[in-house]
Amino acid sequence: MGSIEQEVSAFSAPPETVTFDGLLFDMDGTIIDSTSAVEKHWEAVGKEIGVAPAVILETSHGRRSIDMLKILAPEKANWEYIQHMEGLLPKLYSDEAVEIPGARSLLQDLVANSVPWTIVTSGTIPLVTGWLKVLGLPTPPHLVTAESVAEGKPDPSCYRLGRERLGLADAGRRMLVLEDSPAGIRAGRAAGCRVLAVVTSHTAEQVLAAEPDWVVKDLSSVRLVRAENGVVTLEIRDALVKEVSHAPCSQS
Repeated sequence: MGSIEQEVSAFSAPPETVTFDGLLFDMDGTIIDSTSAVEKHWEAVGKEIGVAPAVILETSHGRRSIDMLKILAPEKANWEYIQHMEGLLPKLYSDEAVEIPGARSLLQDLVANSVPWTIVTSGTIPLVTGWLKVLGLPTPPHLVTAESVAEGKPDPSCYRLGRERLGLADAGRRMLVLEDSPAGIRAGRAAGCRVLAVVTSHTAEQVLAAEPDWVVKDLSSVRLVRAENGVVTLEIRDALVKEVSHAPCSQS
């Protein structure tokens, strides 16, 4: 069996119900996929700062632009420049982003049932609000963005701040972080939360190496079962069976 066939067959764990006090979502790769727009964006920025776009894209996913530019072009590493350039993405590439399967229905169910949730992202406010508006997705009242913290992911301060802004600072493992990047998964774990990872931007092996609690293909595997007294119960189905994912592949 080839590696791709094996990876697909490994997403076969039976449904599991788990209860949480609130949910913390990463944005790009978890709620939306703006890969095409980001590639075009960094190509333009790379030309401006004299750095090959491929060099930027190798390490940019899940990281704040300001952290990238501190290394690649320190003179551009300021919030005014970064908010301006990131704010252009939803305007210039509005048709280049799509929602991750299952994201819209899950967010709508959370809102309809008054479940505490927010977005914790490495993007800036103009980027996040711009994409949510373009795609018509719910905007939470307590965003945590690149500007909110001194250190970006994998530093856990962003997810700790997310808990605080929801009034759930002490929730710990009763909080669920939903992520796609290894850096974000590690940030969620270090913040003391449980982590569900989607395999949308990295391989299953890369995601597993960051040790999330669950790995699913996308958010179509996550369903709200009930919400009462400030507590939400989710069903997680078709998660990756980790033992199977590590089995050796034979040559076809």
